[in-house]
Parts: sequence; C-alpha cells; structure tokens
Amino acid sequence: MNEALPDVPEVRVVGLPQLTSGFDLVERLDLPMHLKVHGPLEPMGGEQLAQLSERINLKGRGGAGFPFHKKLRSVAEAAIKRGVRPVVVVNGSEDEPACRKDTVLINRAPHLILDGALLCAEAMGARTLVIGVTRESTQRSMEAALAERGLSNGRRSALRARVQRNPVRMVTGAAASLIRSIDGGPAIPPGRKVSASRSGVGGAPTLLSNAETFAQLAIAARIGPERYGNTGLYDEPGTVLLTVSGAVARPMVIEVPTGVPLRYVLQLAGAPPVPQGVLTGGYHGKWIDAATVDEAIVSRTSLQQVGGSLGAGAILPIGQNTCPLGESLRVAQWLAEESAGQCGPCYLGLPAAARGLEDILNGGGPAALEAVKQVAKNVKRRGACSHPDGSAMFLESTVKAFTDDLAAHVLGNGCGRPVEGVLPLFETGRAPTGVPGGGEENGPSRQKIFVDWTLCRGHGLCADILPEVFQLGADGFPTVAQAEVPRFAEAKAVRAVRRCPALALRIEEDTRAQAPSSRGNLPVLSQGRGRRALGR
Repeated sequence: MNEALPDVPEVRVVGLPQLTSGFDLVERLDLPMHLKVHGPLEPMGGEQLAQLSERINLKGRGGAGFPFHKKLRSVAEAAIKRGVRPVVVVNGSEDEPACRKDTVLINRAPHLILDGALLCAEAMGARTLVIGVTRESTQRSMEAALAERGLSNGRRSALRARVQRNPVRMVTGAAASLIRSIDGGPAIPPGRKVSASRSGVGGAPTLLSNAETFAQLAIAARIGPERYGNTGLYDEPGTVLLTVSGAVARPMVIEVPTGVPLRYVLQLAGAPPVPQGVLTGGYHGKWIDAATVDEAIVSRTSLQQVGGSLGAGAILPIGQNTCPLGESLRVAQWLAEESAGQCGPCYLGLPAAARGLEDILNGGGPAALEAVKQVAKNVKRRGACSHPDGSAMFLESTVKAFTDDLAAHVLGNGCGRPVEGVLPLFETGRAPTGVPGGGEENGPSRQKIFVDWTLCRGHGLCADILPEVFQLGADGFPTVAQAEVPRFAEAKAVRAVRRCPALALRIEEDTRAQAPSSRGNLPVLSQGRGRRALGR
C-alpha cells in the first residue's frame, strides 16, 4: 500500500526554474537568500497589478481557476464603494492527500508568496494579511517568514499579518471555510454562499487566492509580462507546479512550463509505460485513459479537451495490476468521511455513493450502477461548498473511464485484480470507512432497530431523523421492519426511538457484532421497557 506523501517530497524542474529558483542551493530560502535569488521587488498600483495579471492570463491555482485580475478589480471596487479597507488572505490549506505543491512553496519559498500578497495589500491599501495553513511545517515556515520581515499582528502595526492554523480536512481549504475560521468560527463552510470579494473577513471585501497564485504574481511583477510570456504556451504562459504520485517510482513536486507533454512528466516520476489510467486534478478531478495520456499536454485547456482536469495540480497514474474501481472506492470512502456533515446531499449522498460503488464491486449488478449514477447526479449543486460537486465529478469520471472493468464487475465475477492502494490517502495509517467524520465511529454495528407494526401509524419521523436506515414507501410507512444501526448514527437512532409518537421503535443489542457493546454510549432497550428507559 502506498505510504502518505511527506510534506516536502522530491522537487524537480523542467527547463529554467521560476517558482523553484534557489531550491538547488538551500532547503529554505530565508529573506536574505530570497533577495539574492530573486532580487528586490518594486511596489505597483492596483490597476497595474490587474493589467499584469490579465496580460499573463493568471488564474487561481487552487482548483477553481478563476481569473485573478477580475478578483483583484472586484475587491478594489467593492472597497472603494463601501469606503472600507480590504483584507488579503493567502490560502495555503492544502488538505488533499495527493497535493503538496503549495506545501512545498510555503516550506521552501515562503517569501515569494509573501511578495505577491504584500504587493496586493499595498496596492489596495489593505491593513490585514492572513495566511491560512493546516500543517505544522507550513505554520512554522510562514511564521518565521513574517518575523524575518518584521511583520506581526500587533495593533500598532501598519499591516497586521498573522498565520491562521486550521485542522487538516478537505473542506477546510474552501474559501468560505477559511474566512469563517479567521472570523473565529469553525473551519467549515457556512450555510450560505457569499462572494468574498464583496464580504469576506469581518464583512470586508477580501482578496483570497491560493499560495501558488501569489507566487506566480510575484514572478511576473519582477520579470514583466513579456519575459514571463516567453515560457510556456501563448494563451497559458508561465510554469505550473504539479504533484505527481500514485503508481510512480519517485513521488515528486515538479515545476514545468505549460505545453510539456503529460507523458514526459509521468516518465520523470517513473510511472508505468502504459498506465491503466491517470487521475488528473486530484480527488476532485477526472480520470483519463492510457491512449488519452499521449494526447495531453500540461495546460488547463488541453486537459479539459481530453476529458481531464488540471484542478489542484495533482497527477496520479495507476498500473495495470490493480483494480481501478477498488482504488476509486477507497477515494470515494475518504471523500465521504471528509464531509462537514452540514448538507444532506453531501452528508448522506456521498456515503450512499461510496456504498453504491462498493455494491458494484461486490456483484450488485446493473441496479447498483444505476444507483451510483443517480446519487452522483443528485448531490451536485446542492451543497454549501464545492465538496459534493467535486466528489460527484470524480465518481462520474470513474464510471465513465473504466468501462471494461465496470462491465466485469456488473455483469460478471469482477476483474480479478487486487486493490493495491496506490493512491495516497492517509497520514495516520487508518483505513477509509466511508463515514463522515472518520473512523472513530467505524466498526461492526452494535445495535439493531426494530419497527413494531402493531403500533406504527406512519408518522414518518423515523425517516426524517434516521435516513441512513429508514426510507418511506409509497404508503408512507417504513420500507424495513428491522435494520442494523451504523455506528456513526447510533445517537440519531436513540432520538428516533424517543421521538416516535406511536412508540413503535425499539433498539436491541446485536449479539452477532464482533465489537463489544458500549452501553454507556447507547442505551440497550427491550420492547417492554422502552417507555421507562427513555424517561417518557
């Protein structure tokens, strides 16, 4: 099984380095070394920065790919219109197991990121700069960089700058999650969608982009748009940072000019000569097959044209000797665990999709396949953040990319290949559960819930409270008479029993469960004692 990527894997470069300049000299460029390698940087006006960003076609490198010049102008206009100072936020919350490019930049070239952020802050008159991180190594490096520049969060500082450390969670990297945490709330998306450019940190217009975007801006500001455009493609100039892992001999972060063949990048990392498939863009990305790899070049447009995605810059090939659906199931289960647990389509839909994919692998037939497609369709555009959309895109891509394997599992006895776990997932070594919130609540079911049909009157509250177990039929009554209670839903099962108006539900210990029961966490009720045990 593939081990988790280190914070700073091997770093390579194709052609002349830009973002990775100086990496061959030192492990981390402190401020004196940074100035020796990159030279001084002159301040620029807001419109100058916007024009520069537009000329080099700079787009966000965190996955969404929004044009940076539009974001810059939108924040400046909102700040002027409202008469308030904007806020600048660097998003270094790289919480996907297959992504390390921003982590490498923060650990090895933090001042290049700060250059771009400080250019924007000075141009727009911002007095607050926040760098969001989730790893101890990135927190240490960025706090040291702020200290090297004499920047602090003191009230008398002309620019108040600080590092915001959040938990390592997929949803933490969402812009709305980071803003919410900076304002003192939890690092999860709020229930409403508001443009950060209009109302972000403290309600002020906020310029938020990821670490590589600010570093690219700093490079362009130093060398100018003409020289910047001499590298890479005409319509997507410059370089791109990629994290290459999966079935490779040497996992790495690599800086390449746009236009380099994807096949060449895979060869540098020691990928199989003929990969079974390549996941592009990370775990919110898309699969492409071996034939398509030969057509693809490293660029946002090219990857989109061949059915892939640049996304967060993660490239993950898998070999011919592993089951692609099994590999994808591990990722689908992890994505389900990473739900913030706020939105039904995400909290319930993603685990259902993972279970559906597991049903396919276990011989569930065409019905299981149709169920996965339907669930993936239903979760899209219904969440508070992009997590359900990205996860659904990954699932749909899996079903579309591996048709032969899908047919073998749906119509036959499976593909016959093992699951090698080549896609990096866990830093703690735990296995995926498919349960939102992780593995603490994982394990064999300890309880069973029963419906007493002599009492049930079809009120339907059980389906509202415990949809993981109960669905209502066309007649308005539950479709099951008894079911195992998932470990993560035990507390909800107790609420369902307590709130059933007809007292038609009861919970009993499942004596077949291998795990010991924990009576302190969940009351074990018999049918005759249900009212007294629950205090009704």
